[in-house]
Formats: sequence, structure tokens, C-alpha cells
Amino acid sequence: MGRGVVADFGPSELISGLCHTDTLDPFPVWRDGAISPCFNQLVLGALAHTVVAVFSACYLSAQRLVSALLVALFFVGDLVLVALLHRGDMYLDVLADGCAILSWLVHFGALLVLQRSIHRRTRGPSLLLLLVLLPIPNLVVTLLAYAQDTTYLDLAEPLRVARLVLAAARGLPLLVYLLAFAAPCVGEGSYTSMSVNDADSSLLIPESSYQETGAMVAEDGSGCISRLLYLWLNPLLRRGRRGELERPCDVYLLPRRLPANMRLLKVLHKAFGLRYYLLGVLKLAGNMLGFAGPLLLSSLVTYMEEEGAPFSRGAWCATGLFFSTLFSALIRNLFVFEVSKVSLSARAALVSSIYGKALRVNGGGLAARFTLGEVVNFMSTDTDRVVNFFNSFHEMWSLPFQFSIALYLLYLQVGVAFLGGLGVALLLVPLNKVLASKIMENNKHMLTHKDSRVKLMTEVLFGIRVIKFYNWEAYFAQKIAACRRQELSHLKAIKYLDALCVYTWGALPVVISIITFVTYVLLGHELTAAKVFTTLALVGMLILPLNSFPWVLNGTLEAKVSLDRIQRFLKLPNQDLDAYFSHVAPEDPQDTIVMSSETESTKGSLLLHSLNLTITKGSLVVVVGKVGCGKSSLLAAITGELNRRAGVVYVQGRENGFGLAAQEPWIQHATVRDNILFGRDYNSSFYQAVVEACALTDDINILPNGDRTEVGENGVNLSGGQKARLALARAVYMEKDIFLLDDPLAAVDTDVAHHLMERCIMGILRSKTRILCTHRIEFVDKADVVILMDNGTIIKTGSTPEEVLPLVEAVPKNRKNDSNAKEKDVIEREEEQGPSNELFAEVESSLSGEEQKAVGGLAWKVYHAYWRAVGGALAVSILLSLLLMQASKNVSDWWLSHWISNLKNNGSAQSVLMPAYSSPHMLLFSPGGLISEVKFYLTVYGSIAGANTIFTAIRAFLFAYGGIRAASVVHNRLLDTVLKATVTFFDTTPLGRVLNRFSSDLYSVDDTLPFFLNILLANIFGLLGMLVVMSYGLPWVLVPLLPLGLLYHCTQRFYRHTSRDLKRLCSLTLSPVYSHFSETLSGLGTIRASSSASRFEEENERRLEQNQRCLFLSNAAMQWLDIRLQMIGVVVVTGIGVIAVVQHQFKSIDPGLVGLSLSYALSITGLLSGLIFSFTQTEMQLVSVERTEEYSTTLPTEPQHSNPQVPTSWPEQGWVEFRGAVLSYREGLPNALDGVSLVVRPGEKVGVVGRTGSGKSTLFLALFRMVELNQGQILLDGVDTRQVGLAQLRSKLAIIPQDPFMFSGTVRENLDPCGRHPDPQLLEVLEHCHLSPVINRIGGLGAEVGERGKSLSLGQRQLLCLARALLTEANILCIDEATASVDQKTDKLLQQTIREKFQDKTVLTIAHRINTILDSDRVLVMHSGKVVEFDTPADLCQRDDSIFCKLVGGRGE
Repeated sequence: MGRGVVADFGPSELISGLCHTDTLDPFPVWRDGAISPCFNQLVLGALAHTVVAVFSACYLSAQRLVSALLVALFFVGDLVLVALLHRGDMYLDVLADGCAILSWLVHFGALLVLQRSIHRRTRGPSLLLLLVLLPIPNLVVTLLAYAQDTTYLDLAEPLRVARLVLAAARGLPLLVYLLAFAAPCVGEGSYTSMSVNDADSSLLIPESSYQETGAMVAEDGSGCISRLLYLWLNPLLRRGRRGELERPCDVYLLPRRLPANMRLLKVLHKAFGLRYYLLGVLKLAGNMLGFAGPLLLSSLVTYMEEEGAPFSRGAWCATGLFFSTLFSALIRNLFVFEVSKVSLSARAALVSSIYGKALRVNGGGLAARFTLGEVVNFMSTDTDRVVNFFNSFHEMWSLPFQFSIALYLLYLQVGVAFLGGLGVALLLVPLNKVLASKIMENNKHMLTHKDSRVKLMTEVLFGIRVIKFYNWEAYFAQKIAACRRQELSHLKAIKYLDALCVYTWGALPVVISIITFVTYVLLGHELTAAKVFTTLALVGMLILPLNSFPWVLNGTLEAKVSLDRIQRFLKLPNQDLDAYFSHVAPEDPQDTIVMSSETESTKGSLLLHSLNLTITKGSLVVVVGKVGCGKSSLLAAITGELNRRAGVVYVQGRENGFGLAAQEPWIQHATVRDNILFGRDYNSSFYQAVVEACALTDDINILPNGDRTEVGENGVNLSGGQKARLALARAVYMEKDIFLLDDPLAAVDTDVAHHLMERCIMGILRSKTRILCTHRIEFVDKADVVILMDNGTIIKTGSTPEEVLPLVEAVPKNRKNDSNAKEKDVIEREEEQGPSNELFAEVESSLSGEEQKAVGGLAWKVYHAYWRAVGGALAVSILLSLLLMQASKNVSDWWLSHWISNLKNNGSAQSVLMPAYSSPHMLLFSPGGLISEVKFYLTVYGSIAGANTIFTAIRAFLFAYGGIRAASVVHNRLLDTVLKATVTFFDTTPLGRVLNRFSSDLYSVDDTLPFFLNILLANIFGLLGMLVVMSYGLPWVLVPLLPLGLLYHCTQRFYRHTSRDLKRLCSLTLSPVYSHFSETLSGLGTIRASSSASRFEEENERRLEQNQRCLFLSNAAMQWLDIRLQMIGVVVVTGIGVIAVVQHQFKSIDPGLVGLSLSYALSITGLLSGLIFSFTQTEMQLVSVERTEEYSTTLPTEPQHSNPQVPTSWPEQGWVEFRGAVLSYREGLPNALDGVSLVVRPGEKVGVVGRTGSGKSTLFLALFRMVELNQGQILLDGVDTRQVGLAQLRSKLAIIPQDPFMFSGTVRENLDPCGRHPDPQLLEVLEHCHLSPVINRIGGLGAEVGERGKSLSLGQRQLLCLARALLTEANILCIDEATASVDQKTDKLLQQTIREKFQDKTVLTIAHRINTILDSDRVLVMHSGKVVEFDTPADLCQRDDSIFCKLVGGRGE
């Protein structure tokens, strides 16, 4: 096979063959009095063009485009002529022409890209001129050579003449190019290279005088060197080093080529196609250069083995190593950065499209097809997967390409011996495929269980207060734990399969090397140092494509699945208002809304049908009807949120939108003022009028920062009444022509309801068209038209209230429907809204402060916490197995070099030292004694390698086990603490923040952290092993290594400060994008009704742009570091080469050890950047441990003790006594209860009244010990509640809370989650609460109630909560405005039920409907946290100064 020839073939032979020169002087610079063609074509031609290509690619003027293309075409012509001439040095010309074609095409691409960028009408960067000047010497030398060679002027040689003509013609486009550069066509539209944004073309201050990084544009306008080495990042990195990167606005603006608002998917290919495919050229160049390493290594070691080889040959090898590693580093770095830019643009496009679609999609279609969580997932998980595809695409073609080249080079090294090793590797590919598909499958199941766990957790956090009232924590903890167990079982499978993968690939290089070398030796060849180490390096290069390919494939498939999911969402029908509404105006121009005989399908099981309705301009229409009859659906039909199946809907001026106040008020996470303004300009006088009309003046005065006070998520720190009035104020401030008011009076007390009716609905809105849905029938007489609805249809329309009223009144008489103020929602007592808000505002700032930055590095306690979670003994054994694995790998490589040195020494006694034996004979059959020696070496080598595979296996499986154990421990501790946390914590912490700990942070701990930690540990041990081996082989290497190590340390420290801050800013700016999206989804009705969709889209783009800025700079910083590490690697490799060559001159070197050191050094750049990358990533993921740990250890928790002395039957009588109770929600806030003393006798029924914020709800919170008293005590049957365990206390009290909380599950689970009661009892309770017909309609006890009880109306949910209370056999019942959203008839029946069922029990009722408590035994009147009156209703009504008396009198009876 001519293997000897192969072995002899080094760089000098390669160059002399290429240039057609003498092997002793393969690369002459000067020949026959002129520059040699070899030097001209290789250095002045090929090298110059390579530089042009590399630097042009940084930039990935019409005359210049054409010039670049022409030059490329001339070279193509020259290439054809060279092939036809077929001269001896033809390959030299082919190489030079090929490089030239490639470089001019890349340059052409760069110009194309520049033309679309900010340099469009300018010269562009001056570096381009330099690049074009580089190949000119080559052109001049070539023309001179042709002129001196007469054959080129001989017409009998047409091909040669043509070459001369083509060479001369090349000068012409270059001239045009230079002229076009000298006089560019700069028009008015020209940009300056560093303007901040499109609107402002003023030049920014030069960098030197710069302090404020937030106004700088990243990358644009920086020179080429600055781009290659990322020097433009230095000001930002310095700022990060000083710890001044605190806010998203501190980072650079995005470069102009990265817009934050691209549109739709089809444009992905169009928008990023060309630029993205051009990057493939870079990828190809990088891959080719990667193979130069092993080949040069082979030449260098061959040179070492030859005594007396010329010094120049070694010098050339060392130089080659330097250039190949340098260019490879530059090209790869550039490629990664450019790809990251393309994927960022694609991400912006996807996020904007999904957000835009959500705003336009048909309401019914969205609700029917996707849950809120799924839609948010499209924007997070699915978008990320699609974006990751951009990284995998180029790998898809380049990995097989790398694989084939590596195989071919292996064949050149060891001939057919490589087939054995390859066979093993190929056998593993199907195994890998099976493992990968198994992992994917488990992953899918794991994510499903994770989704259900997070969904459950969301509901638990949403209803945490109710869960605490009912003492259900243990039940929900169990339920969540069950989900978690299922999730972990799949995680376990994933991790063990993963370990199997890690094991097979970890052991593979050793196995392949063994098989290859054994086969090679058995075939009768002798191993040489050059062969062994080149083969080792190539095997390493072979493993990478084999290992990565299945993952790349999976990534691509995942992206495809996600893209399909997003596509399915984007294909949902849009809300088509033009088709929904009729355009034919009615005959009477005064008719504003006309609906006729139509059928509308709506969200629940209810169908609106046979609606005939005409509403005149400026009239007040009141819609009444019992719970769940379709009042809210009627309003949805008017705004176009339902699907119209037949009939006509006409709304005058619908383009301007409606003023909508929804039944469940949607409040934004913004200040009170921003909530009211809702994007409109601030008009002081009108604003004050609206605030006054909506009775918000007092509330705003109490707030700590007035109307600048921040309102929490979903208005968490406002009472129900305040939320309703805030939503009403927002609707009024919109100044629309039509107002749709869905029960805004339900959640406020009587005098506030009158105020709203007179000052707002009949006052500020008197000239507008108003549709008011309400249960408060005392206001019906103000209406112009009254509509009575039942079962989705209008059963009566009366122009006078008298026609409809008798049908809805509980007692036929105009009685005031004093709907209970929903005024409680948490902490709402008078001062307490203020307080709670203040509480919120202050805690918010402190919490979000922590959220932003747990400043600086991670504390050791975080590492310690994770170590404890894994378990000390286990952690130690993992480290030990890693150490043994690395040591055995290094020893096996050292053994090889030892074997070779011995062979060489023995061989020198027998024959001349040649790289291969002249007569290869099969060693198997050799009669001599060599066989036993070979056997010995092979046996030892095999045993070491075998041990290595065992250690690899142990390490892989131990690590997987440790990761799962840690995940389990971290979750359990977190869940335990959060469920025990005090209510105050939940009131002051946005729900999303807590949820984040349970979703993304736990996902990190489960999956991402172990993944990166595994890589990090492997890298650390790998690097240590490499340093030991290199120092052993070439002790002189330690000289450059020490300063380089110091440099490495400083660089990574400089980087890590900024990197960490940028990563934190990335997460910090990402939350607002998602929270804004989910807020938009929940307020879709209001946003669309008021025609504010475009403003919300702009807001989304603003938030997205902030996040993109941080992400872009985070990527850039990573590449900044990468290029510096690569340079360190280049120095190390070159250093080893130079040291080896110098030592060879002094004859003091063992080629085996040089080969060993170099084969390790070639992978040093990968290891160094891998080390920092994995360290940074691990640190980033450990932030998740830090965040969960922060909750597990620092949350304020409720006391958990219980008191065994308390009898199980306590409290038997139901005696309640408050003694001097004082309670404030936080230090420095006014007291919400201020010295309350009162006694409620057993079996007494007490009604509690008072203005919003007087401390009524606080009484209940204190009774249940949701908030602990500051002083005083509360006694039940004479036992101080503080002496009793919380679980004992709460299980003995029953409450019907103000917010009807339901979790998704069946009706049965919602009534009796712990399963303590039989079904007949449950059905009986539903019967008492008048819910049986509804429950039977939706499918009985087993029917699902939907997310947060979606399939029941608000009133029906309140009835279900009453049914829960009836089930608890408690002697004390607290009712907190339980019937706010229930019509009068039902309310009457309910009061009767409560009276019968709790006849001999103590009942405390907070009410806003006075009639609810008129028959109470006594009435308690609260004001500012004090007891003002406490007596029987009859006695209080006798007293003239009684507040209660005034309330009763104000009922207008």
C-alpha cells in the first residue's frame, strides 16, 4: 500500500510537490532573480486572500459590489485555464485561485450585508480599502512574471495568452473599486457610524470622554480589529468590574442590524437567510483549519525522530502550528458571534409575532384551544427551542464533513487498522439514537408532570389565604408531592440514560485507540511516536462529530415540534370584527346598539340565544337576572368577544372602543395613576373629577405615595371594593361613547354605591350610553330600560322598572341590595390599604432589590447548601471517581509514549531508525521474541484502559444519583417553607416571583445545574491532568505557563464580574416580558374593548428590546473572553512547538513525550474556554440554588407547635372574647385593630359593619391568627388562641371568605379535598345552597370546574364556598361578605339556610347588605380599628347618634 511513503510524507514533501520544487529547499522566496512563483502564490496570493476573507466576514456602493463579483469571476476563468494547461505546478495555482475565489465571494457577501446596514450610503469601514490593497502585490508580481516569460506573449499558446489577459483584466475592477471607495455616493440619508437611534442622527461623544454606557450603540462603527477582539466591549466590562451594572439601561443599545421587532415566521428565512448561509463559509474554513493541528503535529514528531534534520523544517512546523491555530481561533469565534446575532433577531421576530397574535386572536378560539400557561410557554420554551435551531443548522452539515475528513486522515496514518475502532464507534451510533429517543420520550412526560405541578402550585399560591383558613396545607403538600414524584421518576430515567451516554462516549476514545493500535501492531507494523499521537489527536476529532450529532439532530427535531406548535397558535382565526358587526346602520340614528334574533356561543356551557335588543344613544340600561343567567356574556357579545352564529349585531362607532369595567376587575402591575390613565395623557382637572366620581379620593389620600403608589399583581394589595372602583375609574377616564359596567357596585358598601351611582353613572357619564349589570335592585328605578335575563336569553325588557322589578325582588318591595363590599381582599382595613400598599411598595423595593442582585459572587453557603443537598459522602465519592478516571486516562497515554520510546531504543540496536520497518511481517506469526514484549505492553495498556472505563461508569452513575437526590431535597425544603410562610409574605411578594422559584429555578436545579456541573468537574480534572502530563513531558513548558496562568486568572476575573451582572440583568429583564404577556392575556377583554392593542404591542417591544440588549451583550462578553482564551491556547501550542524544536537541536528530547504533550496541548483552548464557560454557567445555575435557599431559610414562617392539652372537642360552646386586641400589619403602620374588646356569647349571631378599611376583615384575620396580635389576646371558650397550635385552631373554625377560591379539579375535590364526607352528604349540602341544578347541568360531583373555577359564574363560586363551610362541623362560623355576587332571591334563601344550619352555633357576619344582618342578635359597628357600637339592632335604631341607625335609614325604604 506504500505505507512507507505515507509515513515519509511531511509538510516539506507537501510543499515541494505543490510548488514543483526541490525537497531540500521546498519553499524558496527568491528564484532566478525574481520572487519565486511558490512564495508569490502561497504568501502574496493565497494567504492575502485568506486575510481578505476572514476580515470581510466581520462585516457579514453598487459599483463595488459588481467589482468584487467580477474579480471572483476572473479567478474562476483562470482556474479553468490552469486545469486545461495541466502544468507541473498546477496545484499551486489551483490553491491560490481557489482561495481568491472564496475570499472575493465572502467580500461580495460582506458588501451586500453592509449595503443593508447603517453604512449603506457611505464608504463603509476604512478597513475594506486595506483588504482590497492586500492582493495587489500578488497581481503585480504575477504580471511581471508573465511579461518576462515569452511563452505568455506567444499567440501559438492561446491558453497562456488568455491567462495574461485575465490577470491584466483583474486590475480593472480593482481600479473601479478603489475609485468607488474614494468618491462614495453619500446622500442626505447618510448615517453617522454611532448614532443612538433612527430619529437622532447626531454623533455620539467619542469613546474616550465617555462615562455613560447606556447611550452607546454596541459594535456599530467599530473598526475591524476592535470587532475581532471585541475591544468595543471594554468600557462596559470596566463598568461591570466596578460593580456599576445595576439596571438594564446601563448596557449598550442594540446594533442597528438587530431590530427588536421583526414580524412573523415566514420572514425568518427571508430576513436572515443570505447572511446566515454565508456564515457556512466561515464554518467550513474553521473546520479545515482544525485538521491542520494533527497533521503539523505528525510532521513535528517525525522531525523529532530524525537526528540531524534541518532546523528550518522544525521552524516551519512551529510556524505552521502558530498560524493554523490563530486563524482557526479567529474564524470560529467570529462564526459563533455572528450566529448568535442571527438567532437574537429571530427570537425578537418570534416573540413579537406571538404577542401580536395573542392580541388579535378570536377570544373563543383561544380559550377553547390553549390554556394561559400554554400560550406563555410558546413565548418562553418554544421560542427558545426554535432559536437554538440556528446553532444546530450549520452543525448538521459540518459534523458529517468533519467525520469524513478525520476518517480519511486516520486511514493515511494507520491504513485499514482504523476499521476496527470505527466499527465500535459506528455500533454506538444506533445505541445513541435509541438512548436519545428514550431520553426525549421521558423528557416529554417529565415536562407534562412539571406543567401540572406548576399549574397546581399557581393555584395554591393564588388561594393560599383560603388554604390557610381551611387548614388544607397538608392536603395540597401531598398533592404537589405526588406530581413531583412522577416528575422525578422520569427525571431519574433521563439522568441514568444520560449517564449511560456519558459513559459510552467517555470510554470510547480509549477503546477506539486500543483496538486501532492492537490491530495495527498485529498487522505487523511498528508504532512510531508520530503515528501514535497523530492517531490519538484524530480519534479525538472523530469522537466529537459522533457524539454531538444525535443531540444536534434532536435539537433540530425539537425546534421543528416547537415551530409547529407556534404555527398552530398563529393559525388560529383572528377576531374579525368587520364580519362580526353589521355595517348597516339602523333607520333611527339614535340607536347605538342593535342586536336581533341571534345565537352566540360563549365560553361555558351557556348559549346566548334569541336576543332582541335596541339601545338608544345616551340611555342607561340596567341588566338584572339571577346568578349565571348570561349578563356578562351579553356584554361580551356587544364587544365582539363571542362567536356570532346567526343574527345581527350593530354598534355605532365601535372603532373607538368601549369603556369596560369587567366583573372581576383587571388591574395592571403599575401605579394607581397609570392604571387610571391607561396610556392616555394626564388631564389634571378631568382626572380629579374621575377620581372624585369613583369615590377614590379618600383611598388615594391614605396611600403612602398617593396615586403614585404601585399596585401589586392583580391588584393584590387593594381591597375588592378598591379594585372595582379603580377599574371603573379607568373605564370612565377613557371618555368613550359606550360604557359597559359589569356589576361594579357589588363590591362596595351602601353609601359608596350611592355615590358611584349619582356622581359617576348618573353624573360624569350622564350623556353616554351605559349598560349596567347589577344585583343591587334598589338602583333599578334610575334606569331608562330594564332587561331581565335568564338562561342566556332576554325574558323581559321593560321601559319602566315597575314592569321587571317584581320578578327579581326577594320580597316585592324596593329594597336596597347592599351588596357586600368585596372590600376585604387581604389587608384592607382603613389604614391598612394605605399600609398594605406602603407595605407593598417598600417591601417591593427591598425584595426586587434582592431579586435584581444578590451582589457580587456567590456566597460559599450556596455551594455548601448544594453539597449538603447531594450528601457529603456521596459528593466525596463522586470527586474520587473523577480523579481515578482522569488519572487512568493520563496513565494509559503515558504508557503509550513509554512503549514507543522503548521500541525505538530496542529497534536502534537491530536496524537503522526508520519511521517504518522496511519489511512489514505479521507479528502474530513471527518466530522471534518481540511477541512477548508486545504482549506485555499491550496487556498493560489494555488493563489501564479497562480500569478507565470502569471508573468512567462509576463516575457517570454516581453523579446522576447525586443530582436527583439534590433536586428532591431542594424541592421538599422549598415547598415546606413556602406553605408554612406567613400571609404577610404572600401579600407583599408578587405571585410570579414565588412561582419562579418553583418553575424555572427548580428546573435549573433538576436538570441544567447537574449538566453544567458535570462538564465543569470533567474540565477541571481534565485541565489538571493535562498540566501534569505537559510538565512531565516538557518541563520547560512551565516557564511560559506561569505567566499565562496569571493572565488567564486576571482575564476571567475581569470577565466574570460583568458576565454575572449581565446574566442577572438578562433574567431581570426577561421577567417583565413574560409577566407583561400573561397580564395582557388575562386582561385581553379590557384591552381589546378599549382599542388599546397597539399600545400594548409597543410596550411589549420596549420590554423585549431591553432584554435583547442584555442578551446580546452577554453573548458578546462570552466571545470577548473566548477569543482571549483562544490566544492563550495559541501561545501554549506554539510555545511547546518552539521548545521542542530548540531542545531537538541540543539532542535532549524524547519524541514520545513531545507527541504526548502536543496532542494534549492541541485541546487546551477548548478546555480553557470550556472551563470558564462551564464555570460561569454553573455559577449562573447556582443562582437558582441561592434563590431557593433564600426562601428555604429566610422566609417568615407561622409557628408550627401544637398543644396536646387542648381537648379535641374544644371549643364546645363557641364563646369568643377579644381582650384589648391591638394589631398592625407592620411596624410603623397605623393599627388596624386598636384596642378591640368584646364578648360574643355562645350561639349568638353577630353582624359586623363599618366603612371600607375600618378593620372588619382584620377581626377575622386575627381570630384565625393569619396575622399575630401586637398586644392583647383572643379567647375561645376561655382558651387563649396563642396557646393552641395553628392547625388545631383553624380546623375548629369555619369561614366563608370574600374571594371565592376554587382550584382546578372536580366539584367533589373542591368541596371536600381531604375526602372526609360521603357523596350523599355533599349532594345534600349543594341542595341547601341551591346549586344542585347547576352542578347537575355540568355533570355532577365528578365534573371539572376548570382553571380557578372558570366554568362557574362568580356568584355560583361563592355559593360553592358556602357549601364548604356547611360541611365543616365547626361551632364558630365567620362569613365575610359571602353573597356579594348573588341576586336578592338567592341571597334570601341562603340567609335562611345559614340560620337553620347554624342555629346553635356562633356566627360572625361582615356585611354590606344591611338586610343580611338586620335579624342578627347583635350588631358590631367598627371604625378605624375601634369598636364604636355593639348592641342589638333594635336598641341601636332607638339611639339618634347611632351610626348603624343612619346606615339603616340610608337604605331608602
